[in-house]
Amino acid sequence: MKQKLKKKTTNRQYTDRRKRFIIGGVIAFLLAITPFLFYLYKYAPSDSTTWKTNFYTIKSGGFGDVQSFVHALFTKITFITITTLWFITSKDWWKWAILIPLIMFLFQLLGVLYQHSPYMDEFDFWYSLPIIIPIVAFLIWISHELNKIIGDLDLKDEIEKELESYKKNI
Repeated sequence: MKQKLKKKTTNRQYTDRRKRFIIGGVIAFLLAITPFLFYLYKYAPSDSTTWKTNFYTIKSGGFGDVQSFVHALFTKITFITITTLWFITSKDWWKWAILIPLIMFLFQLLGVLYQHSPYMDEFDFWYSLPIIIPIVAFLIWISHELNKIIGDLDLKDEIEKELESYKKNI
């Protein structure tokens, strides 16, 4: 007598799907807040060189006022966030080209944070290499690990579907 096979959801399946959902949720959240990061500068005072709050104090540095500094800072942070997420989640062969604007934005962020810099948004690739290479290596490692996890989960789902269709045909 044949018994009907019921699909059991194992704890591992639940954990894998939950992990995938959490990673996707974090990525979606980060992408959703980028417009808010971009316009965060509007809350900074435009007529002061220091912005004191209960948690922190921001000085304008080489900028005329705090609002200009915060605008430059969060513009760079927004673009770094978007290009980093794009690089990490991309599965295309050309994803390494995304590192070029990412390196440029990281170097520009360092220019904003380094208050004694005589220039703003100038990019010299050769000067940025010693600073950026460890960051790029870290990003490549993260991307590799995430793609391995996602690939394993996709393969597991395909195997489960194939086994399920095989069980139905028996």
